[in-house]
Amino acid sequence: MSTINAVPDDLGIVTGEAVALEVRATSWPLRALGALIDFLIELGLFLALMFGVGLLATALGVDDALNRALVIVDLVVCFVLLPTILETATRGRSVGKLAVGARIVRDDGGAIGVRHAFIRALMGVPEIVFTAGGLAAVVGLLNRRSKRLGDLLAGTVSQQERVPRPPSNAVGVPASLEEWAAIADVARLPDRLSRRIAAFLARAPRMLPESRRRTAEELAAEAAPFIAPAVETEPELLLAAVAAIRRQREYTALLLEQQRFQELQQSLPAAPHGFPDR
Repeated sequence: MSTINAVPDDLGIVTGEAVALEVRATSWPLRALGALIDFLIELGLFLALMFGVGLLATALGVDDALNRALVIVDLVVCFVLLPTILETATRGRSVGKLAVGARIVRDDGGAIGVRHAFIRALMGVPEIVFTAGGLAAVVGLLNRRSKRLGDLLAGTVSQQERVPRPPSNAVGVPASLEEWAAIADVARLPDRLSRRIAAFLARAPRMLPESRRRTAEELAAEAAPFIAPAVETEPELLLAAVAAIRRQREYTALLLEQQRFQELQQSLPAAPHGFPDR
């Protein structure tokens, strides 16, 4: 997860160092689906244990008081103890959360502990079991981060980890300008102009033809003083070639920097000459 030094909105997660994390809170429908999957699994386990306890109680002739106590123990084990152990061991995961690509984290983005998992599981009994999920659904709908009461008390939030990969807007050098690109010299463009060119190339296919042509001509005219030698071509093709040349140059610079670091890596941790190794 990358960090940004900006003031977060209500959906952001802020670390203890006051840094906002670029994460997505799990939406209410996905949380509901994950909770339903977990509830059905826990309910199936509860009924299976109840059936086994009933057979055992019948065989041993257990009285009603002990039978009710066993039912309560079964309820605690299936709906409190096991979810607590599972979320603690998997750092905020469960079967339902794996299915929807979610994970429970602290409000500061860190991994949850036993305390957080226990509070969530304990509150899940009145929220999900006793009210068939109605209470959790209402609270989640009223919260922008789809938190239920267990999350509010434990200080946790559901983080969506399965996010779509953003499409790449990279363009290559047009075939008609490959020879020119081999000898072209593109100086460093102003940051604002560079961002405008990148944004134009990304949204150009969705623009109207007249607006697309006019914007390409304006950007090409602004970039012309930084390009040598001059070339006669369509403005949009020129912008695509300039973006590709700059991207390749930056990639080459990163490779050279990595190569120099690898060459110096062995000598960097070495002690100065004659300095004792303590």
